[in-house]
Amino acid sequence: MTAPDTATRPLSPDVEQAEAAIVEHYPRLVRLAYLVLPPSLGRNRRVLTAHSLAQRALPRGRREAAAAQGGVPGQRGGAGAESGYAYVRLRVLRSALEAGLPLTFRALPRRSQLPPLLPQVWGLRLFPRSGGAEELALDQWLATLDGPGRAACVLRALERLPEAEVLRVLTEAGVVNPAAAVAESGDPSTDGLFASPEFDPCVLQARPTDLLRRRRLTRAAIAGGAALVVCGALLALPGGGWGADGAAAPLYAKNAAAEQALDPGQLVRVAPTVWRTSSRTDYSGWPARGDRVDDAALLRRALAVWARPGRSVVVSATPGTPSGPPMGPPQLLFAGTVDQAVVVLLYDGLRVARYAEPLQGTEVAALDFARTDGASADTATGLVLSRVDGNVRYLAAPWVTGAALRDLLKPGEAPVALKLTPEGMTPPVPSPAPDGSCTSWNALAVTGDGATRLITDLGELTPARLTSGAPGAERNVTEGAELGEWSRIACLLPSVRSHGVRTVNAWTYAKQPLPEGDGTATWLCTRAETWQGTADRVQAQFLAPGAPLAAQAAKAEGSPACGPREPRVLAGVLWKSKAGQWYVLAAGSAQFASLTVGGGQVSGAAVGNRLAVKAPAGAQVELSGKLTDGSKAGVLR
Repeated sequence: MTAPDTATRPLSPDVEQAEAAIVEHYPRLVRLAYLVLPPSLGRNRRVLTAHSLAQRALPRGRREAAAAQGGVPGQRGGAGAESGYAYVRLRVLRSALEAGLPLTFRALPRRSQLPPLLPQVWGLRLFPRSGGAEELALDQWLATLDGPGRAACVLRALERLPEAEVLRVLTEAGVVNPAAAVAESGDPSTDGLFASPEFDPCVLQARPTDLLRRRRLTRAAIAGGAALVVCGALLALPGGGWGADGAAAPLYAKNAAAEQALDPGQLVRVAPTVWRTSSRTDYSGWPARGDRVDDAALLRRALAVWARPGRSVVVSATPGTPSGPPMGPPQLLFAGTVDQAVVVLLYDGLRVARYAEPLQGTEVAALDFARTDGASADTATGLVLSRVDGNVRYLAAPWVTGAALRDLLKPGEAPVALKLTPEGMTPPVPSPAPDGSCTSWNALAVTGDGATRLITDLGELTPARLTSGAPGAERNVTEGAELGEWSRIACLLPSVRSHGVRTVNAWTYAKQPLPEGDGTATWLCTRAETWQGTADRVQAQFLAPGAPLAAQAAKAEGSPACGPREPRVLAGVLWKSKAGQWYVLAAGSAQFASLTVGGGQVSGAAVGNRLAVKAPAGAQVELSGKLTDGSKAGVLR
């Protein structure tokens, strides 16, 4: 189908002529709008917006004024269908270009920049049929152009207009630099692809939206409507409201228990010396610290946002940590200015919650949760106050008397002493591997309560404690040999980042002399225990002599291996000697009496907990072992 010729310029047509042009050329007009609209809208919204723009091209009155900016297109002679088509095409083009303009606060949004009122499709997502590789490449190329560039390309390829006519139509549509738009409109050799079904928004495929999400939204809408009715009734009562709650959502309930939990005057505040005599040495013994502990408005906002975070609140929680409101008045741990934010730390016996807002304004906020039940003096040594510009700042426990920064990858270097503020804050220290590389890994050595403990930031509110030793006999990392082991495995810590890790223990469970006199290898087992207790992560690592870092030999999640309940582990690797011979190497903990390997043209057995068998390169084998009590056990997996 060829487009009507539009060589001259009469007045705009009346509404009947415009309607006739829209009905006759509707598929072409919708395709034109679809191609000019920005691809960032998504195919479903582009389809609905393209239909809306074509339908809204109908003039409002019997004859719309012809003196609009840029004039109106014309016809060959007299007012007719061709004149009507050129007129509605210009309206569609102008609206599609306006839809691609970014929304700003300097001007009111235009109608074409907003989602269309009509047509609307509920419960379905609509999109054109998929084309081939050429259509996909064309669509990706169109996405790199701006609106005028796409418009020039479509007018040339779809409307078959000469360059002079394209320049004139773009000028009338309000394009500031039509010549530049024409210059970037691409190669005419691909013009035939614009007629492909890939770009036809009138021949559509339909798929349902997210059914589970839709069901949840429906239920939420019903519940929200009921809550709105209740809220309206409550607000109509005298004395309504809890005060200025910052970024919190509107009130959803009002009862005595909720009001008590949200009243800053009811916050639990522990005396500074309680931890010295308390039977529990955990977060419940922390006193309230910081320069804003008496700021009732700040504490009110923090409690209100915890109970009902609004849309502008960024909420995060470690795995297995509920993020609901407190069941009663929580304990205040900290409230003060930290770097460029105001931070509040609260504790309810199960979780620590961190509320943070900017120094200026309360419309946006962040809310983080970390599970801390079962904490002790070993795992309640500190909390993360802030992360800014690749640095992290901690709040130390009240029993911490000193802190030092240690690079785990440099075990021979002495730690750098840090000066704590009177509130227990550390200065900002570099985060472990902030740029994703592993050229260093910083940990904090905190001294207090008769011990020096090593903790590190794994991207959560609670730092993880690092230990060494056999399961059930873990000890603090202080000795040179233990620090040397951690220097080889620290770069494997990112695999357990942001999983709610409480402690990470490294255990050297075997030493193995290598074949052909190539030295002695070390087998280690690393167990990351989580606060929730059901998603512990276990890794077995192989450290060849002279290798700077250990290699992961096996891993498992939720396994009791390498822990107090099952203090054993078995793993194997395929290793190449200096002479070029491949071997299957395996080692188990002391509970293994013999090991067996088979498959992949490999067969062998060994008495004891170590095995070395020649194997072809790339061999796939099965490894098993027999325990000293006669039972069988497999590899870590």
